[in-house]
Amino acid sequence: MTEYSINRSQLVCVASFLAFPGKEVALIEALGSLIPDTRREPGCIRYELNQSRDEPRRITFVEKFVDVAAFETHCAKDAIQEYFHKVMPALVESFHVETYHEIIV
Repeated sequence: MTEYSINRSQLVCVASFLAFPGKEVALIEALGSLIPDTRREPGCIRYELNQSRDEPRRITFVEKFVDVAAFETHCAKDAIQEYFHKVMPALVESFHVETYHEIIV
């Protein structure tokens, strides 16, 4: 069996959004606008936006923060709150956000 460890200090988040038909570009633009400021946050390690090859309406952030506190600070930012409460309802059919610990093999 392969030796592994779990990095419990950092937090990985995968946030996946399924755009309403025809709203993919608008969703990418809305999510893309969050990238520059988030990448400048002190606790942000990784913040990348991806589009599914199999389902182009599915747009997914893969995020990594130094710890839970940094992630919670990020989530509380005005821009993130505005996206979830004001922008997202017009663009997103469904979404799923899940957090992880990285497994180091």
